[in-house]
Amino acid sequence: MSEDPDPELYRLEGESNQTGGLIIRKKASDHTFKKPQPSVLGLDKLAERKRRENSQEPGSARSSPSTSQSPDHNPDPKERKYRLHEEETPTHTGGVNSEARRRFEDRLSRQRIDAQDRLYRERRRKDRERDRDRSRSRDSVRQTPMRFKDEPQTPKFRTKDSTSRSNWDDDDDFEPRKSTWDHPTPKLYGSKDPKDSVRSEWTPSYKYNSWIKERKASGATPMTDGEEREMWEEEQRRLDREWYALDDGENRPFADVSEEYAQKKEMEMEAKRERRVSAQQRQINKDNELWERNRMLTSGVVSSLEHDDDPDDEAEARVHLLVHNVVPPFLDGRIVFTKQPEPVVPVRDPSSDMAVVARKGSALVRAYREQKERRRAQRKHWELAGTAIGNIMGVSGPDGKPAEGDQQGQDTDFKAGQKYARHINTGESSGDFKHKTIQNQRRSLPVFAVRQELLNVIRENSVVVIVGETGSGKTTQLTQYLHEDGYSRYGIIGCTQPRRVAAMSVAKRVSDEMATPLGEKVGYAIRFEDCTSKETVIKYMTDGILLRESLREGDLDRYSVVIMDEAHERSLSTDVLFGLLREVVARRHDLKLIVTSATMDSTKFSAFFGNAATFAIPGRTFPVEIIHAKNSVEDYVDAAVKQVLQIHLQPRSGDILVFMPGQEDIEVTCEALKERLGEIDSAPPLSILPIYSQLPSDLQAKIFQRAEGGFRKCVVATNIAETSLTVDGIVFVVDSGYCKLKVYNPRIGMDALQVYPVSRANADQRAGRAGRTGPGHCYRLYTRRQYMDELLLTGVPEIQRTNLANTVLLLKSLGVQDLLAFHFMDPPPQDNILNSLYQLWILSALDHTGRLTPLGRQMAEFPLDPPQCQMLIVASQLGCTADILIIVSMLSVPSIFYRPKGREEDSDSAREKFQVPESDHLTFLNVYNQWKSNGYSTSWCNDHFIHGKAMRKVREVRQQLEEILKQQKIEVVSCGTDWDVVRKCICSAYFHQAARLKGIGEYVNCRTGMPCHLHPTSALFGMGFTPDYVVYHELVMTAKEYMQCVTAVDGHWLAELGPMFFSVKETGRSGRAKRQQALQHLHEMEGQMKVAEEEMRLRAQEQLEKEQASVRKKEILTPGVRDPGTPVSYRKTPGRFGL
Repeated sequence: MSEDPDPELYRLEGESNQTGGLIIRKKASDHTFKKPQPSVLGLDKLAERKRRENSQEPGSARSSPSTSQSPDHNPDPKERKYRLHEEETPTHTGGVNSEARRRFEDRLSRQRIDAQDRLYRERRRKDRERDRDRSRSRDSVRQTPMRFKDEPQTPKFRTKDSTSRSNWDDDDDFEPRKSTWDHPTPKLYGSKDPKDSVRSEWTPSYKYNSWIKERKASGATPMTDGEEREMWEEEQRRLDREWYALDDGENRPFADVSEEYAQKKEMEMEAKRERRVSAQQRQINKDNELWERNRMLTSGVVSSLEHDDDPDDEAEARVHLLVHNVVPPFLDGRIVFTKQPEPVVPVRDPSSDMAVVARKGSALVRAYREQKERRRAQRKHWELAGTAIGNIMGVSGPDGKPAEGDQQGQDTDFKAGQKYARHINTGESSGDFKHKTIQNQRRSLPVFAVRQELLNVIRENSVVVIVGETGSGKTTQLTQYLHEDGYSRYGIIGCTQPRRVAAMSVAKRVSDEMATPLGEKVGYAIRFEDCTSKETVIKYMTDGILLRESLREGDLDRYSVVIMDEAHERSLSTDVLFGLLREVVARRHDLKLIVTSATMDSTKFSAFFGNAATFAIPGRTFPVEIIHAKNSVEDYVDAAVKQVLQIHLQPRSGDILVFMPGQEDIEVTCEALKERLGEIDSAPPLSILPIYSQLPSDLQAKIFQRAEGGFRKCVVATNIAETSLTVDGIVFVVDSGYCKLKVYNPRIGMDALQVYPVSRANADQRAGRAGRTGPGHCYRLYTRRQYMDELLLTGVPEIQRTNLANTVLLLKSLGVQDLLAFHFMDPPPQDNILNSLYQLWILSALDHTGRLTPLGRQMAEFPLDPPQCQMLIVASQLGCTADILIIVSMLSVPSIFYRPKGREEDSDSAREKFQVPESDHLTFLNVYNQWKSNGYSTSWCNDHFIHGKAMRKVREVRQQLEEILKQQKIEVVSCGTDWDVVRKCICSAYFHQAARLKGIGEYVNCRTGMPCHLHPTSALFGMGFTPDYVVYHELVMTAKEYMQCVTAVDGHWLAELGPMFFSVKETGRSGRAKRQQALQHLHEMEGQMKVAEEEMRLRAQEQLEKEQASVRKKEILTPGVRDPGTPVSYRKTPGRFGL
């Protein structure tokens, strides 16, 4: 049938003449197999060359029988050519073939790219157990028995530092087993390619390998580049600053924790709160569970199930505490303890402009803080070039010297390396004195001109008040003058300082001038650090050390002269020493007391010591022009930066000194100055130097030396530069008008650092810094009206604004029963005294009548806060002294965990491994025990993001406290793994700071109802369950009220250890019986108080009689005159004989 030549493709209907079915059109000729034509693109030649190269490869697993034939062999073109099957496994079972090895090497090279970040993500994403099983299965697949010696061994990855398998007790000093697979690929040939020495992919990049011997033997900190080394050194300096600033209350426990991390953890906790089960779903779950239980009973799988349908069973099983408020009789107002009934506020008008600005803070500081958090989230650790302050100051990296060995024996003096004397022995003179000899420097001081007159005044008076400006030489020269005059032959010449670094640096300076090693003739003593010997004749110390010594020697018999330096700062210990030394001088006529002050207001000191003699050292001051601000300043940091730039761009020469309240304000000021200087074209260079609350030893020379290149120097400091430090060359002073003060906050029951306006005396002292070397200028960032109307005349002494629990305990130990009779220069407020006495009473240091108990006398022997003393003493009764000793030592140092920038998550992950879910205190104990089991290794600390220097300081503090325990005949024993005893011991000291559960992560104080929050770094934060009751070490006021160092406790412990506050609600006991018991207890306290009042009355009557007897008028005795009241004696004349 003929086909339609042009058929329509789309038809709806078929036709009769069209063929149906599949139509196959035949080609013109049939297909025949022919030889392929040459490729136009040359593909046939390329394929032939590839086949020839493959045939020449030695030991190839893909070589076919055809490729192994001779080249003369011409296969039949019609022979069928089948594609050979690729072998996925090697033909021999003794190892891997070259192709598999090549693929394995390619895979490893791809996995090495960004290994650190990828490894961290994998470790966070996958479960540790799954990783371990997967690695085991992967190893078992690759491991095959070796049959041929000439074949490479199967790779065996030995994950030494795996997070899921390593134990805390593992030692990282062993020699690893060597094999051909110690490198990523088996080395079949000698190679000098540096890629062959790349570490295994399974080793985290931030840890150094144990097989690198030179790094391991040196004990140096593992640093991959200069930036990390500089960051580490800056972190060490920050740790030193925190340690030596603890006396001023500058400890910031959560300073190194980013706000981003805290917000992230809190958001996760909020999500947990939102995912609460609804009532309907809870009922469904309960019905399902009951049905399953019924089926199990019916089927006979179980015989019985104790199940109560009461949904309130769990709530009833909880401990319900009843809170009481028991006040002892001696605190109910019948006894007056102070002459200052009203609290003292360190601000003149709380509603004034400066007071409002102090509460709000600086807007520039807040902006920089937020910007810093954003930068921290974006930058990586390899992009950092050190901290901003380090870049501003030009602090160079270390020279990479190896660290000292970590292993010490029991007899090793490991404290020697931690003493400040070792770090400052390399110091040298700086400033204008640099080119003078020691003797010329001494003669150039103002005090040298009046040396003989000063010694004459001291010789003629027992108490002398010396007034001299900072830099006059009274601190360093006065002790030497007295030593040269022979006073050291009768005892030690002691000089007290209000700050730790001041005591140490002055002692070093005096030892250099006397050409004697520090610690022999000249030494210093601070808390937990004593650098003196039997040969010491001049001793510099903090005022707290002398206060502790007065507890053992009431009359201070070891000292011939006591110098109270920097008395104008009026620290807490200084004011207490004033009252004690006033009585000691009255008893010891051979003791010389010298009070030095840098302010001209010496009349108060002289009047307190009975119009003592006053000696003024003539200064070398120049006139200072004071310029006040025209309008009120809202942001003191921004205004100070603008003022510094205005001064710097003027042609007048001279260095600048800026006063700021705290460390964060100083850092922001330095960063803002550097940033804005870079925006000014052709601006002259400026050397910016910060001075924190305590001047670290590594920055002393930089502060006092002239700037490199003769540039202008700008020093940004706190109020430490008012009197404690002398910086030459200062011509301009910028006074922000604010400072930080430690003020007792009764709302949280502890001291808090807050910003307040300075006093007029402080402002005048700051202005005087500009007139040391020539006429100067002082720019005050507040108006003249604010200076006159909003500033106090003088500052509030520390004794009137801080917690006095430790001071009251010390005074009670010294025998001061009546605090009203103690001679305070400025009496403390009544609220502070009552709160301190109340805290001591609840710790059982005082009885119901206010007298010192034997427990309180024992607590006074420890240089710790009263709760920590209580913890140590209770530990001796519960048999866990060694464990509590470690915890107390850990609480005495700054934070031990290190969070490097860019690797905060790695640090947090390492911290979580140490956390004990029940307690932050036990976490500290766990860290110390693991460090001890690893031989006190510094490298172990570096691997786990822990400060090795802080841990060594903990070990030093622990040793000194252990010596005190041995002196008190207290045995040091450990409870082993029974840490419930340790938690109960912690509860005995901090039960007054107990909090109960309110929500997930939310607590409220049991006594005050104040909200408390768990910090995201706490071990109890997000641990799966929240305990009903916790106790905390202290409350830190930041964005929220965060509890620091939290421990979960049992409610029964609170009722047992704190019966004056808590009692357990019992169902079988009526409220009437409880009230009767409370009344009985109150009657007992009243009976004891009556007895004590009678004793006090008798004691006062005896004291009055002694005073009257001592002032009785002495008349001339007349023979035969009888005193009134004397019985008449009759004269008996002897009998006579004779006439």
